[in-house]
Amino acid sequence: MPINERPSDEFISLLRKSGDADVNVAQAAQREFAKALELPLRKGVLVGNILGNIFETINVEAGSTTEFPLDLISPGLEGEHVAYTNPGHGRIPERAVESDYVMIPTYNIASSVDYLLRYAKEARWDVVGRAMQVMEAGFVKKMNDDGWHTLLAAGVDRNILVYDGDATAGLFSKRLVSLMQTVMRRNSGGNSASVGRGRLTDMYVSPEALEDVRNWGLDQVDEVTRREIYTSSEDGAPITRIFGVNLHDLDELGEGQEYQSFFTSDLSGNVAQSGGGHAANDVELVVGLDQSSNDSFVMPVKEQLQVYEDPTLHRQQRAGYYGWSELGFGVLDNRRIILGSF
Repeated sequence: MPINERPSDEFISLLRKSGDADVNVAQAAQREFAKALELPLRKGVLVGNILGNIFETINVEAGSTTEFPLDLISPGLEGEHVAYTNPGHGRIPERAVESDYVMIPTYNIASSVDYLLRYAKEARWDVVGRAMQVMEAGFVKKMNDDGWHTLLAAGVDRNILVYDGDATAGLFSKRLVSLMQTVMRRNSGGNSASVGRGRLTDMYVSPEALEDVRNWGLDQVDEVTRREIYTSSEDGAPITRIFGVNLHDLDELGEGQEYQSFFTSDLSGNVAQSGGGHAANDVELVVGLDQSSNDSFVMPVKEQLQVYEDPTLHRQQRAGYYGWSELGFGVLDNRRIILGSF
């Protein structure tokens, strides 16, 4: 049962009982209601999580460690790896200092919501459903931020920023894609015969960057690609592929936007670097990733999302639910990340 769809009659009946005047009946129904919400909330968190195609979810058994050996990534090259982990929600990701393994810390993320009890009694799923969406969005936001902060911190540590010195500042160019491909290849370790050699597969840019792509002329892209650009939907697959690289847009990227501000303010990054005849006037950040194999971006989950009723709210004529999950984020090899600017 997706959160945004009307549930079954049985579920609506349970919703009515959760607003019963008899506190014992109400709390028993709320307890059952909370457990019924767990699965759709878990699915919703994964669907709404923009990290879903980047980090590999690894379910960890209770009592097990979240230790990841580096020698399994590229045997004999573990000394060249730089790993980053997130110590907790809202904190600055840290560089891992272990030699041949990385221990990724896990922590709880939580969210809650409440509403007037009469909405449950009247089976107002239009109201209760929106409340559940707010709760779901709270989890998604925290996961997105922690995951992207980890990626950005790992990228900054490389001290590589690729730019197109021939392009007008603030305009996303096709040459930047090609340059980032080459720099990723030259700085990913190994050689032509190496297993899992790094390559640029995906680029994350601002909506403004994709607007630049839409304005490219026939001298920039062929007719087939232009048709893909014009027919793609905002909530669909990647808008297009340039030189085999998937382009994804993020609202949080762009001048003055959340993730770029984290890059410049919290990580002391700089998109306006100069050198080699390039003026220091670039304004936007680009994040390039190698997602060809699931060997670097991991999200260990020690406890799946659990949802509980809040019995303390009944005296206030409200019904409420809260939940938490224990997870962590880690980048085992930051050579899978390359940053650029335009």
